[in-house]
Amino acid sequence: MNDPAEFVRTAEESLRQQVPARAIIAASGGIDSTIAAALAERALGDRARAIFVDTGLLRAGEVERVGQLFRAGGLRHEVVAAADRFFSALAGVTDPEEKRRRIGATFIRLFEDEAARFGTDRLVQGTIAPDWIESGGGLRDTIKTHHNVGGVPSDSRLVLVEPLRDLYKDEVRAVAHFLKIPEPDRQPFPGPGLAVRVNGEVTPERVRRARVANAVVEEEIERAVAARQIALPWQYFAALIDARTVGVTGDNRVRGEAVAVRVVESVDAMTATAMELPRPLLRRIAERITRELAGEVVRVLYDVTDKPPATIEWE
Repeated sequence: MNDPAEFVRTAEESLRQQVPARAIIAASGGIDSTIAAALAERALGDRARAIFVDTGLLRAGEVERVGQLFRAGGLRHEVVAAADRFFSALAGVTDPEEKRRRIGATFIRLFEDEAARFGTDRLVQGTIAPDWIESGGGLRDTIKTHHNVGGVPSDSRLVLVEPLRDLYKDEVRAVAHFLKIPEPDRQPFPGPGLAVRVNGEVTPERVRRARVANAVVEEEIERAVAARQIALPWQYFAALIDARTVGVTGDNRVRGEAVAVRVVESVDAMTATAMELPRPLLRRIAERITRELAGEVVRVLYDVTDKPPATIEWE
């Protein structure tokens, strides 16, 4: 994509051709789906309805933040509470690929219900090029199944409309700047949410721990950026590791979980470099996580692996 203005014009025209009547929009609050929602609203007006799903797998304050973001951008949306559906679908599942497939299927079944209520079979979503490339598109190996690609059931009644399918993240952000979308450079957050930052079984308690740890990382990194101690990273988060480890609380030996902190620099998410952080910042993050999750998380690790060989997310 060379010209965001030309891309917007052709995308709106394509949306009007692909959606003869109404459409619902899978709007997660991430930059990809927000741009897809903005394009659909521009092209279809009140014939489009954005759906934000509270999966129970979101970051701290995410529902409120996304609501503020959509209102600031003039995007109409509805919130659907569905935590029970997602935790039920993930019960007992530990394999990352199966998690993604089940999350994708749960999203689609929910959107099928919402589409039926709205009288349509069209679903607009913010799929971008790395999603289908990493999911094995174009005769490639599957690196990881993106829930919005490989997680879509083959018997789905929905017709997918993907206006950003050929764009990379840096190009999406260029469109966001052109459209004056609030927070165009905010860090990515995976569609499956904290489910892919909880290694092993996904339970409400383990998601709560991941949510607390993730909030600490975000707060400390953003504080360091504001103080000009570090540059703004591409992505920064915590992952709960599927391992029990020994720690000490007072004079007592305890066994708790471990958290891995991941902070990377990137341009398009296809490759990434682990960021070097000041030692005092790492110490603050570790102290806060183990204090706020005392007796539950007893060890904090810093991930220094680039992409490749690692992916950005742990699952």
